[in-house]
Amino acid sequence: MEDIEDIGKQDVVQREIRGAVVPKSFKRAKKLREKAPRDGASGVTPGTQAVYVRTWGCSHNNSDGEFMAGQLANYGYEITGDKEKADLWVLNSCTVKAPSQDVFINAIKDGKDKKKPMVLCGCVPQGDPSLPAFQGEGISLLGVNQIDRVVEVVEETLKGHTVQLMETKPKSPKGKVGPQGTLNLPKIRKNPLIEIISINSGCLNQCTYCKTKHARGDLRSYPPSEIVQRAKLAISEGVREIWLTSEDTGTYGRDIRYTLPKLMKDLIDVTPNGVMLKLGMSNPPYFLEYLPEMAEIFRHPRVYSVLHVPVQAGSDRVLKDMKRKYDVNDFTKVVDYLRDHVPGMSIHTDIICGFPGETKEDWKKTLDLVREYKFPALHISQFYPRPGTPAAKMKRVHTAEVKRRSREMTELFLSYETLSGKVGKIFRVLATEIAKDKKHYVAHNKSYDQILVPMDKKLLGRTFEVKIIKSGKFHLIGEIIPGSLTSAPSLPDPLAKGEASGVSDTWVLPKRRKERKQPEFDARAESMREDVGDIAKVMNVVEEEHEVSKTPAKGLIIALIIALIAALYVRITTAQAAADRLSESTY
Repeated sequence: MEDIEDIGKQDVVQREIRGAVVPKSFKRAKKLREKAPRDGASGVTPGTQAVYVRTWGCSHNNSDGEFMAGQLANYGYEITGDKEKADLWVLNSCTVKAPSQDVFINAIKDGKDKKKPMVLCGCVPQGDPSLPAFQGEGISLLGVNQIDRVVEVVEETLKGHTVQLMETKPKSPKGKVGPQGTLNLPKIRKNPLIEIISINSGCLNQCTYCKTKHARGDLRSYPPSEIVQRAKLAISEGVREIWLTSEDTGTYGRDIRYTLPKLMKDLIDVTPNGVMLKLGMSNPPYFLEYLPEMAEIFRHPRVYSVLHVPVQAGSDRVLKDMKRKYDVNDFTKVVDYLRDHVPGMSIHTDIICGFPGETKEDWKKTLDLVREYKFPALHISQFYPRPGTPAAKMKRVHTAEVKRRSREMTELFLSYETLSGKVGKIFRVLATEIAKDKKHYVAHNKSYDQILVPMDKKLLGRTFEVKIIKSGKFHLIGEIIPGSLTSAPSLPDPLAKGEASGVSDTWVLPKRRKERKQPEFDARAESMREDVGDIAKVMNVVEEEHEVSKTPAKGLIIALIIALIAALYVRITTAQAAADRLSESTY
């Protein structure tokens, strides 16, 4: 995804929302405009200034940026791509790599030089809010879990106030569900044909090199009903692709007793012909559990047969140092199964070059893995130590060697072709994007190959057939099959570029999980824990008494004590499980 730019001024009427949480800034917007009060300091009507929104990073971050731009436009702010004209900048950052953070810091310096008030958001300020670059007048910080309050923060910053909303784990007030609150918020899609839905935030891993965990925290999933309603709203606004994103889609639902295959089936049920679903990145250990079910889903005609599965290294020893929770065999199981059971399945992966402690033999194993599987898309990164991560304290591979390995991997990737065998074949495709050369549209087949087609306006957002006439390393050239353009009268036209999406006035909030109120179980469990503690003390006494005299009686006594502790542990876990069942509520 590119940055959110080229979005124009909006004049969107906010509708009343029944059964959905609406930021209080939205509720008072109409009243403010009617009274048209002037801010004493600036003499400007609140909600009328120009705001420049810039986003870096992954599709999850881009979705956050689209939501923030949409809320600001809905309130009355002019969203501009001209940063010189803007009265305030909203900078939405990425912390995955040091270079991406450096670009963000340089943008802040530029804003300070131009004396622009700024709202800084995304993973960098969330993970390290005390960075010196964040200090100064006219700079506010907005956490990744509070983007539904961007209007309030922008408004206060324009008044000259400094605001920091940086909760790591947001409270769940009435109506607030999932990581950032309801998904029933306006957004400005960078591409009106593509809806990005974050299905969960955070993850279950503790990778030693990752800084994103510091920002996004532990796993928090949106209820399936929220995601399905968001998809239905997007489809009603003319979207043709729905991207499901998160830090790890395979972990979806583990915190709310739901699963990724169930969610995918829910979405397939509401996705009409002419609209495609695309699943984002999943790590190997969690996807292994769902292989047969997910293979069936990837075979569905309305789901792209593509998956991003990061391996990072081809050496089990390096993966262990990374704390990746899988080995190379787990990764290859996922790849082999999906390739064997899903026709045309495309697997993309990531490689980190020069992780601390990576030997020449470790590196050779990584090269061999890529050489064997010939991935059509390979994201190659040099290792960058991220402050505050365990890997930053490990002994590093020399910088020159890291760069050499990066070049070697790049040369290997460029040495093979994966698309040449498709020349002469016919595919049904969906065109959704304008190519970088501004002379073609980008269409995708079921395997999500990039196929360049003539820039004919009647093709955009439509499905049709092409014959492949030429291939390159990263794309195919397609020739339109006459008469193959599919008529889709049931699908609405997409919104205009830069137009803020609406919100649903029939949105139904999911039932919140009940707070556990099982004092009898909690009391019993606590009592049992005390019993275990007492027994442990007795065991220590027994050890001291019999330390010298190693008699058979000692072994018997210890065995009996261990058996008793085990029995009490079973009682505790049984009581806990019963309490969980009684307090459980489904979405």
